[in-house]
Amino acid sequence: MRAAVMYAVDDIRIEERPLPALEPGDALLRMAACGVCGSDMMPWYVKKKAPFVFGHEPAGTVVALGSDDASVKLGDRVFPHHHVPCSNCDACKAGRYVHCATWRATFLDPGGMAEYVRIPRANLADTLVLPDAFSFADGSLIEPLACVVKSLRRAFPDELRAAVVPEDVVARPLAGRTLYVIGSGVTGLMHVALASALGASVFASDFNEARLALARRLGARETFAPGDALERLRAATGGALVDVTICGPGSPAALDHAVQTVRADGTVILFTPIAPDERFAFDQSPAYFRDLRLIASYSCGPEDTRESLRAIERGIVDAARLETTAFAFPDVARAYDAMAEAEVVKAIVTFDQ
Repeated sequence: MRAAVMYAVDDIRIEERPLPALEPGDALLRMAACGVCGSDMMPWYVKKKAPFVFGHEPAGTVVALGSDDASVKLGDRVFPHHHVPCSNCDACKAGRYVHCATWRATFLDPGGMAEYVRIPRANLADTLVLPDAFSFADGSLIEPLACVVKSLRRAFPDELRAAVVPEDVVARPLAGRTLYVIGSGVTGLMHVALASALGASVFASDFNEARLALARRLGARETFAPGDALERLRAATGGALVDVTICGPGSPAALDHAVQTVRADGTVILFTPIAPDERFAFDQSPAYFRDLRLIASYSCGPEDTRESLRAIERGIVDAARLETTAFAFPDVARAYDAMAEAEVVKAIVTFDQ
């Protein structure tokens, strides 16, 4: 089979790999779609893993089973998460799935940008069968949207203590709350769409006017260039600024901007890490006396992926609304470059079925 191997952010090669060998309880997935993730565009993050078959936003069809006791069936259309928790340790019982040793040890073999992927037995425990109405492109959005679900849970823990996507489609648990999203890339736009659907007044910034236009179509109350954001937010909120700011870009400048935009007792969500060799320095005294919270939000857990599926099923976020762009495998490098250069909002690599 063929797979896309990343050696560096500017070096993606299509290589022949053996078909993954199944062990009892495993399943073989024939890939149909895999999204290109922004995390694979951070040179420092790629460097510590390369070379590797990248891609962790997969969707496809189960075409072989390692044994009769597998938890999926032949022909199932599924989304498998690349990490799954044990559900039994102290971290899992507290809902802190990313700190579970099993979560950190599990993986998909060899990665989503391959024609076939082995789903180990452990990963099948949290693999989701796609609803009939889902496209494979929709399925590939489950993982990134689940990260957004977790981010909003951490941003609004009281309002979103239970389901993020309520059973009552008219429920608006974030009504009256304000949110500012820095960076209108795909996950920024997902924050806009989901938070708006939940009732929040959402503001968004970006340097790209086409992305800002899409943010408005997805529900943003106002959009602006980052340089205008602070004054525009003051004007829109009567000087109070916002309850929560999502810091999408992984840069000290973006994080410094984020700290300035939240009200007293507000929250900044660090959604993307800053490179290890960069340092974040800011005037901590105003932040201290304003009693601000800086909270990281890393990846997602099984509860978040289930909520994500429900949000896509209801059309809050889906491939059509996000105006995703398909690139046929093996044109993976072109898909990657198009997303890196902001030519497209979201690149999804598709495979023949």
